[in-house]
Amino acid sequence: MSDTTLLAGMAEGPLELPFLLADWLGKPVWMWLVFVGLVAALLAFDLGLLHKEQREIGVRESLALSFLYIGLGLAFGAWVWWQLGPQSGIDYLTGFAVEKALAMDNVFVIAMVFGFFSIPRLYQHRVLFWGILGVLVLRAVMIAAGAALVAQFSWVLYVFGAFLILTGVKMMLAADRTYDVGSNPVLRLLRRYLNVTDELHGERFFVRKPQAPSGRMAWHATPLFLALVLIEVADVIFAVDSVPAIFAITTDPFVVYTSNIFAVLGLRALYFALAAMVHRFHYLRYALSAVLIFIGAKIFAADLMGIDKVPPALSLGVTLAIIASGILWSLWKTRPPVQHGSASP
Repeated sequence: MSDTTLLAGMAEGPLELPFLLADWLGKPVWMWLVFVGLVAALLAFDLGLLHKEQREIGVRESLALSFLYIGLGLAFGAWVWWQLGPQSGIDYLTGFAVEKALAMDNVFVIAMVFGFFSIPRLYQHRVLFWGILGVLVLRAVMIAAGAALVAQFSWVLYVFGAFLILTGVKMMLAADRTYDVGSNPVLRLLRRYLNVTDELHGERFFVRKPQAPSGRMAWHATPLFLALVLIEVADVIFAVDSVPAIFAITTDPFVVYTSNIFAVLGLRALYFALAAMVHRFHYLRYALSAVLIFIGAKIFAADLMGIDKVPPALSLGVTLAIIASGILWSLWKTRPPVQHGSASP
């Protein structure tokens, strides 16, 4: 094609990009690109502007960022509703609510990991940022695998449902137990096969230092790296619950992945807001276990009632009601005692 012909075509109108309209995992490529662009912009905004320099994140800033991420997640849900219809919009909001609630349980584990390694708040954001990047990849792999299984074998949804019910019951029975970081088999494995320092070295994950007893220089992992690995492992464990939960709500890969990721993106901000008051949300775990049981049970309930699926609006309403009840009951039960002044004689 000559330059003259190309310029003439450009003058008639913009060049068409048919690949943007091509179908990928059930949705046009341009919708996936919009999502990826938003996530990339948020990560660049977080790392490049908000936290360009290493510093502590206060509770006030953490709350503001949490509301920002929640607002963006809900705004994206409104866009999904507009583009794909009410059912997809409600499915997105239900998945977003469930994943955000399960992420709060993940906050408890992250707080224990940081406490075990005595990681100061100054360096916690670095661990959480790289942890989120790992989450983006791990969730993509797990959701892609789940979507392929559901598309090939529809009965897998019943396996997911049974798994969620059993997980919910197990979580409810173990709600009062604490996570023992020191006995984690992954931590024992890392300490057996890696050179590990006993002390932090600023924000570095690895340092070079003499290796005992030879005295030769060798790479050593710092406690900051061990904390990162354990947080990634914890997310994989939580994803085993959350991924089947969202597939029990919808099998649309776009809705599944976008609701999952937008809920997880605000996890770092949510952590700094809740870490100081984790003890106030003790009863939330009972609510989360009830949510998992409800989501798993509604798969079987739909068959018993002779319907295709439980109405999405009902599913969203019940899910929000359970989560809200768990939060309010936790805050009520852990409220500080009222101080009564002593009466004067």
